[in-house]
Amino acid sequence: MRRKEFGITEEAEIHEFLQEMSFGFLGTVGEDGWSRVTPLNFVYDGAYFYFHGSLAGEKMKHLARDPRVSFTVAKEYAIIPSYFTDPKLACPASAYFKSVMVRGRVEKVDDPAEKARAFTLFMEKLQPEGGYAPITPEDPDYAGQLKAVALCRIVPESVSAKFKFGQNLKEPARTAVTSGLAKRDGELDVETIANMKKYCPAHREN
Repeated sequence: MRRKEFGITEEAEIHEFLQEMSFGFLGTVGEDGWSRVTPLNFVYDGAYFYFHGSLAGEKMKHLARDPRVSFTVAKEYAIIPSYFTDPKLACPASAYFKSVMVRGRVEKVDDPAEKARAFTLFMEKLQPEGGYAPITPEDPDYAGQLKAVALCRIVPESVSAKFKFGQNLKEPARTAVTSGLAKRDGELDVETIANMKKYCPAHREN
């Protein structure tokens, strides 16, 4: 059963997370009925999810047969050990994360101008320091490259998000988890505590 307290509906929150992430997982179904999950880089422009690849291959065959896809982006922030809140039972062990799940249909992009715009978004995300000439279909050095690579966009039919940061916890368990994270001081533990304070209703009220 999906926990409502973990659901996120604010578009700005979802968009911010998607801009932070560089890859997700594309789900397609083949003619034999078997599903395929492909990890790939993506960009999101607020309306469409773009990904690219070769003009041929199993993924493209799946999409030519059935354009319906699922797409998931997720980031794990912290593993929460059971002993943060219970010295005996394993049950409280958990993980805190953000995830966005998309259902939609894929369309192939052939327009050179849209391709150039999408690949510019890729470069701005993956190579923000620059170091390349602007991507335009008028540039002969880019024109052939744009034609040779497949660009697809996912037109979303539904987008849902789940940000889990202990919204279901009550005191003293919530304080025990934040204290445990502060003491552990792992790579993302400080950020996890900040997200707990941001998304947990009890923290927002204080």
